[in-house]
Amino acid sequence: MKSLRTCGPPLLLAFILVISACAGSTPILSIGSGHKAKVLCSDVFVSKRDPASILREDLAGDYQGNRYFQTKIDYEDRSVTASSFGLAKRKAVFRPGLGCTVVNDYSEEQVRSQFNPLLDHDPSPAKQDEFWPRGERVQTDNIPDEIDASKLRRVINAAFSEPDPKKKLRGTRAVVVVYNGRIIAERYAKEFSPDMPLRGWSMSKSVASALTGILVGQGKISIYEPAAVPEWQEPGDPRGKITVNQLLHMSSGLKFSEGGPTTDMSIMLFAVGDTAAYAANKPLEADPGSKFHYSTGTTHIIFRILRHSIGGTDADYFAFPRRELFDRVGMKSAILEPDASGTFMNHVYASPRDWARFGLLYLQDGVWEGERILPEGWVKYTSTPAPASGGMYGAQFWLKTSQEFRKGEKPNPSLPADMFFAQGFEGNHVVIIPSRNLVLVRLGLTLSYDGTWDLEEFIEQILDAMP
Repeated sequence: MKSLRTCGPPLLLAFILVISACAGSTPILSIGSGHKAKVLCSDVFVSKRDPASILREDLAGDYQGNRYFQTKIDYEDRSVTASSFGLAKRKAVFRPGLGCTVVNDYSEEQVRSQFNPLLDHDPSPAKQDEFWPRGERVQTDNIPDEIDASKLRRVINAAFSEPDPKKKLRGTRAVVVVYNGRIIAERYAKEFSPDMPLRGWSMSKSVASALTGILVGQGKISIYEPAAVPEWQEPGDPRGKITVNQLLHMSSGLKFSEGGPTTDMSIMLFAVGDTAAYAANKPLEADPGSKFHYSTGTTHIIFRILRHSIGGTDADYFAFPRRELFDRVGMKSAILEPDASGTFMNHVYASPRDWARFGLLYLQDGVWEGERILPEGWVKYTSTPAPASGGMYGAQFWLKTSQEFRKGEKPNPSLPADMFFAQGFEGNHVVIIPSRNLVLVRLGLTLSYDGTWDLEEFIEQILDAMP
């Protein structure tokens, strides 16, 4: 089969006219087509999911106007094209080892020239007969006696239940529970599996933090010095005082709108070729370090700082995450996708078990099988509250549950004080609780942020089953 076309419902002429008019000031059609092309491309060519399922479950709703965009999958070309009745056509292309990228502002030839030299590099392949995390063998029918196995099973099964299946879906796709360094429980929704790479969205921010830590350990980045960002180097530019530490803490002071179909985040992710430049060109709205402001643009600036700090060629940059992080902890499925300019984005795909490996690395203070991956003190720095965050956030990791994933007005104070976690859109989480020697992974498609998925309740119930 050379290609597969998919179509959405008919558009009213009025809708087309309104959207087209809006596109004059905000590229709303480009955002919608870019989003749909990118997600479908990655889910088909990275996750290797059935496109009919993706379109029915992930891309059929109102987010970014998904239902109003039609797509074409070209399997020979390994690409996806999306448009709204021919308007604002956008193409996402797949490259092995780098995933999918929307062709924005750069030529398709330039995007396709991006190449990961470690594509076939596998120095320590996971052995199926070795137990996780070194291999893929998992034994969940021999849970330690101190754990209430029946209660644990009930909690996990409840995570996959749908209290209101007609409209507000939890959409849980994977749950992995790691205790004392081994997987003691896991479950997957139909059509999903332990080794299927799944998108983490903003959990990618925590990967950016890990890569920053590795470069700090190599002496290539000093987080307390002003960040080397080209757009901020003019004499007298107040942004020139922003440090990497403030970027990691989401307290740069840069103006950046997050969430929603016409915000800076959506424009940057789906309608811009050089995403870090887009974010770096934003003005200050507060003194650096004085205000916590969650911003995906901040993470893209960090990814470009990493690119400049690594040195060498683009090939060295593309190989860096696999050579220095993913391969060293056995995350064989992990893919970090770049934008059209070649700078990594807030787009990491990894299997549920590999996301669990990432959490285990942090549970073990950055050490893996006796080898230090993250510099000493980095995990403590990561999980220490940023001064301006009110205790909510560390260095690209959350410390308290944010409003969209809890029912209470304020974070539950009874949860372990040392808990920290990676968090992404659609209810994706990697939770690390050192005091309980526990890592929890939950991946899903939660599109309704009204308590449909309650992370705090899930954590509390898991802890209630543990010693």
